[in-house]
Amino acid sequence: MNRLLAIAGLMLLTMGCATHYYRVRGETLTIYLDRPDAKKVTFACSLDDFQPHEARKVDGRWTVSVPGRDPFRYFYVLDGELFLPPCELKENDDFGSQNCIFNPHL
Repeated sequence: MNRLLAIAGLMLLTMGCATHYYRVRGETLTIYLDRPDAKKVTFACSLDDFQPHEARKVDGRWTVSVPGRDPFRYFYVLDGELFLPPCELKENDDFGSQNCIFNPHL
């Protein structure tokens, strides 16, 4: 029961965040970033050794889709500047910054 409450709380925190949230459909994870002022948003994650992927702007939100069945680390680059959104799970990286962590198994 406690694990179920923890998962529900984590989902509410992640989904309810005003600037950053995600949705899982099947095995696809779509991540949304509400930064309408940004001119260019790039997403990078550990699934492919942090190769940059340009996010698409849809209805004022930036969006990117990736496989969502395995845990991974990620960050954004907004207009050339590293950006880490508010995320519940984080870790320090090897470059003096942090990465968010997505873990579908929690």
